[in-house]
Amino acid sequence: MRIRRERLAREWTLDRLSEAASVSRRQLVNLEQGAANPSIGTLLSLSDALGITLSALVEPSSSRLVKVTRAGEGAELWSGEFGGRGVLLVSTQPPDVVELWDWQMNPSDRHESNPHLQGTRELLRVHAGVVTLDVGDDRHELAAGDAIMFYGDVSHAYSNHGAEPAHFTLTVYEPQKGSTGERKGTNA
Repeated sequence: MRIRRERLAREWTLDRLSEAASVSRRQLVNLEQGAANPSIGTLLSLSDALGITLSALVEPSSSRLVKVTRAGEGAELWSGEFGGRGVLLVSTQPPDVVELWDWQMNPSDRHESNPHLQGTRELLRVHAGVVTLDVGDDRHELAAGDAIMFYGDVSHAYSNHGAEPAHFTLTVYEPQKGSTGERKGTNA
């Protein structure tokens, strides 16, 4: 991760970044030294405080024209209590940020997400298993082959209530991410 490099490029102290991101100084030290694995929420708080995208903290550098993520090279940013995982594969740069994720949720795994920037939209396609998607007060059961678009600027959650693993692809579109630098929530 590039937290220290980004912090130093701004000539920020650990205390300043800690305050701006609402992350403890101790946790920042551990993250900069590679001694801790941050949650998606922590990474989003740091990227927002620094005014950069999540991918700028976790993805390898690439050329301006092409960004390739080879199989197995994505950034695993979520791990479920029951072994599931969410991997950020690739994303675009501001102002309009698009992220492509690969998710595996094992039975009983659940990921709750706070609201993203206003106007954020998410596209989800299930490849295997059944995914339960809660958006606000609405619940949707999605089976293999099903797809959905929803606004991600409200609380939402993904879960697997089935007996088999579920696999899905998620695309997140955040309009004008670079112009506001603020998220309504702290989870992806």
